[in-house]
Amino acid sequence: MPTEQQTLFARLTSHIPPAQFSRYTLVGIWNTIFGYGSYAALTALLMPRMTHGYLVAAVLSSLVSISVAFLGYKWLVFKTRGNYLREWLRCHVVYGTAALIGIIVLPAFVYGYHRLVGLEASAPYVAGATVTGLNVIVSFLGHRHFSFRRN
Repeated sequence: MPTEQQTLFARLTSHIPPAQFSRYTLVGIWNTIFGYGSYAALTALLMPRMTHGYLVAAVLSSLVSISVAFLGYKWLVFKTRGNYLREWLRCHVVYGTAALIGIIVLPAFVYGYHRLVGLEASAPYVAGATVTGLNVIVSFLGHRHFSFRRN
């Protein structure tokens, strides 16, 4: 007999093909590693050179990471044909919106991790990981229903 949680989960995920979600998860893991890795590398490079270098790192890494993610989703997950420019722009809308929100809340997370948790130099890295985690949740639905929707 299914529990209420299992029933709710089944209703929430019934419209998502399991194979597609599995591919999305694998590509998403790659995108997360690539995106966070580029953010961390740029943060390490820029923090000694400028105040709030983690914000510049977030902007620069987002621009590159969005294009890398787009290709993975297009070719491996949603498997759409043609429409490269339109889908790439839509992908930028989805990720760009998430990135913009992330860049806006990033200083609050850095401050919170620094002041409330006591992290010093690692606060921008932990905050970046937190924002990345939040973006994963939102981006699947944005891509599924906007970036790569089938007309």
